[in-house]
Amino acid sequence: MRVNYDDLSKTVAALTEGERDEVALMATLACELHHADDRFDWTGFYRVTEPEVLKIGPYQGGHGCLVIPFSRGVCGAAARTGQVQLVDDVEAFAGHIACSSSTRSEIVLPVYNRAGELIGVLDIDSDQPAVFTPEDAEQLSAILHSVFGRL
Repeated sequence: MRVNYDDLSKTVAALTEGERDEVALMATLACELHHADDRFDWTGFYRVTEPEVLKIGPYQGGHGCLVIPFSRGVCGAAARTGQVQLVDDVEAFAGHIACSSSTRSEIVLPVYNRAGELIGVLDIDSDQPAVFTPEDAEQLSAILHSVFGRL
């Protein structure tokens, strides 16, 4: 089953309306995303908790890494550069952190609040290679902006 982004956007908007707590929003979004697409093996957030440091936040799936510095991995690259990371083969990504041995491809998107401050990253892993597309990046970015861009 592939995600229907129009339906997902409507569901997320209804579930998050009026909520301002970042962690509650992250938990709700991680759950909805994770169950919306069979490609998504691990879905969650890493939060900026101190300068140049990401710590695990709400997620769905197996265990994740607890702490990721901005200087390491796909999540760190997204936080450091402010750019979506679309990785077809995690083994080919220099500095990849193997939080799970089943991960084959990954998409990581920076998450900003309304003031333009980086509050975390959304990390989605797949146990299939090369499954994420530029459309996924565009649609997920729009959902993140609609949810967190109002905080």
